[in-house]
Amino acid sequence: MQETLATSTLSAPRRSSISTQEMFSTADQTSSTGPQPSRPSNIPPPGKSKGWNSGTKVRRMRRIIAEDPEWSLATVPLLTELCIQHIIKNFQNNPILKQLRPEHQQKVLSHLSPELPLAVTANLIDDENYWRRCCMHRWPVCHVARHGGSWKRLFFERHLENLIKHFIPSTTDPTVLLDLLPLCRSYVRRLRVDQLLPPVQLPGPPRSGELSDSGSDGETEEPATDHYQLRDLVAGLSHLEELDLVYGVKDCGMNFEGNLFLFTYRDCHSLAATIKACHTLKIFRLTRSKVDDDKARILIRSLLNHPALEELDLSHNLIGDRGARAAAKLLSHSHLRVLNLANNQVRAPGAQSLAHALAHNTNLISLNLRLNCIEDEGGQALAHALQTNKCLTTLHLGGNELSEPTATLLSQVLSVNTTLTSINLSCNHIGLDGGKQLLEGISDNKTLLELDLRLSDVAQESEYLIGQVLCANREAARQRTLNPGHLMSPVIAKGPEKPAR
Repeated sequence: MQETLATSTLSAPRRSSISTQEMFSTADQTSSTGPQPSRPSNIPPPGKSKGWNSGTKVRRMRRIIAEDPEWSLATVPLLTELCIQHIIKNFQNNPILKQLRPEHQQKVLSHLSPELPLAVTANLIDDENYWRRCCMHRWPVCHVARHGGSWKRLFFERHLENLIKHFIPSTTDPTVLLDLLPLCRSYVRRLRVDQLLPPVQLPGPPRSGELSDSGSDGETEEPATDHYQLRDLVAGLSHLEELDLVYGVKDCGMNFEGNLFLFTYRDCHSLAATIKACHTLKIFRLTRSKVDDDKARILIRSLLNHPALEELDLSHNLIGDRGARAAAKLLSHSHLRVLNLANNQVRAPGAQSLAHALAHNTNLISLNLRLNCIEDEGGQALAHALQTNKCLTTLHLGGNELSEPTATLLSQVLSVNTTLTSINLSCNHIGLDGGKQLLEGISDNKTLLELDLRLSDVAQESEYLIGQVLCANREAARQRTLNPGHLMSPVIAKGPEKPAR
């Protein structure tokens, strides 16, 4: 009996100590992890403890958990990212780009500001995505196809155009434009300036009554209206191919004055020297600038024997017969392919001069004389020239007071001509008989694709039948484009026959 009691008293402290140890270990886990959801545990209950080894198992299962449950090594930025952020932040003062790896360059370029100075970015960055962001940041509407599909070219061409359009002579510093040349000369191929501002007119002193209103007074005032001279700027653009100018002011509103739209003789001589020295120029347009015969002759004289000029547009001016004769001379001393004299004052003598040059020309493919007044005398001269000309494809004679005699000669031309594809005779007086003549001439023509007879007094039946012929010609042209060899002989189309075995 005493032995039994002794045994029980010896074993009791051992169980209590184990229970206490397990309880402390459980408390440590609870305090370190916080409240935990109930889940099954592998720790045996205190009552079923088998000895001291159970406490050892508990200590092996303890884990150290951070106080912040969202802490992770992934939130610490890499040193590479920190360097890239530093380069982006200090790019203006230290433009590091070429030394980086391609993937790092893309990260830097995608986060650079589109307002960085051009002196930093112009000759360093060629990435089209960056220049696309710069363009969209400045102009909501951008037609990149008009600029050769290049966003960088679009940016520099439009940026330079805006500077020219807002340049005020004797007020704006010319270095604003000239300092840009080293940055943009490799990218600018076209300039379309639809506004050239004159100098600011300051009110002069009151004129005394003794001064007469002579012509010399007007000559002394003319230099005050001279516009910005483009010679130095264009000379620095080594790749310029297209120059489109308008000497006038847009949106002048209530501040309209006549001298805002004055193309002076000094402007004319300076521009003539500019385009003569630009040997890469292919397209030159000067429209809506009140260019008369004398100024047109000055400009055209500078274009004689130009090595690259292909298109000349002097539409919407005041050019008459003398200017048309100068243009006819240009056809014989250049490689001009497109001539546009629309909406001028050309009459029959000027059209006859152009017809004489056209009869011997082998380069011109498009002639636009709409909205002049060449009448039948000029129209017949052009029709006679087309009987021998073998290169012109587009002729626009709309609004020229033409009538049946011109239509009769044109019908004879259409029966033999194989190069014309488009003729516009709209807004003339062709008449019923003239329409029938054109229908008869076009019935044997297989190359003409367009013949505009709107508002020309042609019968609806004639116009409808002419349209049917043109539709058939267009379909035949489409088939030729889709199947270039469908007109070949059967033997050639099939290839050489194999010898019989």
